[in-house]
Amino acid sequence: MEFLVRVRVTFPLDMDPVEKQRIMVAEREEGARQRAAGILLRTWRIPGRVETISLWRVADPTELHTIHAALPVFPYCNIVEVEALAEHPIDPTSHTARGPDGS
Repeated sequence: MEFLVRVRVTFPLDMDPVEKQRIMVAEREEGARQRAAGILLRTWRIPGRVETISLWRVADPTELHTIHAALPVFPYCNIVEVEALAEHPIDPTSHTARGPDGS
């Protein structure tokens, strides 16, 4: 299954900058592992905010939750929106895409 996930992160204003940097480095490393595994397909940053939209491919919502709950930044995620995605028949990347004549 594929999921579109929007995450907004809010760090405490008085957070130790060294700890914040450690968390961000660990988050990027984990993201790279998820990309290499083919689980995290795309990630976009929302300009002006500590917010991302990402595309994930996992077996089910439980696997997605397990992965997200283990992310270093998870304790600071104050908004998480998840949308399950279904294939569309005209998606050019779909293996089941049909031509104009329906074949």
